[in-house]
Amino acid sequence: MKSSTNGKTTLGVEIAHIDMHGVWVAIGLTEYFMPFTEYPWFKNANISQIMNVQLLSQNHLYWPQLDVDLDVDCLENPQQYPLISKN
Repeated sequence: MKSSTNGKTTLGVEIAHIDMHGVWVAIGLTEYFMPFTEYPWFKNANISQIMNVQLLSQNHLYWPQLDVDLDVDCLENPQQYPLISKN
């Protein structure tokens, strides 16, 4: 007997790790590191604010409590976004 075709992937976004250097965010099966030096909006945020992340579309991350929007492309290709923040 053959099972039916697989459904669509339900993997979303989650915060995998937070430490004194930055935040690791997992999107599907890929994990990205966001160092506080390049993403200072997260440095003084509390854990619940960082953990409250939404994947609004395939390429759009949003932290509502911090009012931070990030395109996944800036995580995949940081060399194309050298001036992420001037803080």
